[in-house]
Amino acid sequence: MAEKLRIVLAATPAYRKMVFAPEVVARLEALGEVVVLDDPGDAGALRAALPGADVLITSWGTTPLTADVLDAADRLTLIAHSASSVKHFVTDEVFRRGLRLTQAGQAMALPVAETSLAFTLSMLHRIQRFDHAMHAGEWRDYDVPPQHGLAGSRIGVVGASRTGAEYIRMVVALGADVVVHEPYLTEERAAELGVRRIDLDDLLRTSRVVALHAPTLPETHHMIGARELALMPDGAALVNTARSWLVDTDALLAEVRSGRLDAALDVFDVEPLPADSPFRGLTNVLLMPHQAAATVECYFEMGEITADELERHATGQALRYELTEVALTRMG
Repeated sequence: MAEKLRIVLAATPAYRKMVFAPEVVARLEALGEVVVLDDPGDAGALRAALPGADVLITSWGTTPLTADVLDAADRLTLIAHSASSVKHFVTDEVFRRGLRLTQAGQAMALPVAETSLAFTLSMLHRIQRFDHAMHAGEWRDYDVPPQHGLAGSRIGVVGASRTGAEYIRMVVALGADVVVHEPYLTEERAAELGVRRIDLDDLLRTSRVVALHAPTLPETHHMIGARELALMPDGAALVNTARSWLVDTDALLAEVRSGRLDAALDVFDVEPLPADSPFRGLTNVLLMPHQAAATVECYFEMGEITADELERHATGQALRYELTEVALTRMG
């Protein structure tokens, strides 16, 4: 590395403690001067810090990178997002100015896939129903749909994203019959994953559990609506660790209220989920408060990936997780 970098790290103190372990901070400092901004949402402070900066590390709550903000970036070449989705702050100006963009979302793939797997097993074994009944003082004198094992059950996966691919790897390894609906999945990649491609309607009709891993795009809004849910067989279950954008919530509520379907949800239209939400009282619905990725290991890996990308950038190596403008249109 011929020249030391000037790095702006825009992240709250709590975020930095959670994501950037001391050894990762040392790696960043070895690359050059690190300027810390405690409020990533403060556009004025970011603008003031950008002159002379070579790299901007972003985090949750980063202010949109508008022309006004980026006009101050006279040397900036790389934006490294230390979390996942960049759509809340990356504007067309980033690409118009030729800035490179990378992100650490790969760290979230494994824990979210693990949560999706845990949800799947609960749905098949009806753990959520038994748990509610046991807490209510019951034993076995109530109706529960049949339990099933994962081995031999058909699991339908909607979206073969990086998280979807991790989830597929797990359920295939445990013996499930896995079918996938994903417009960009090639036959060759499907064969590598050990799955079959299938259209959405057939996937819904034939799967015991449908796991959603599709991105938030205009064409995926409410892709699972009343018509699609009606295709699912009695006793089937929907698992959503992706985004509530994908599902018509009212239609799902009607189905789970009837008891015909079960559901496991980590994402909601309104967050926090209101205290009076009807979902909270349903014994066939398993809920998490948008925490599927929130493992200690995930957060520290986000910091590791960010440091890796900066080191690659500084030494002229190819970035592992670079995002292009075209690729971003296909991501959530």
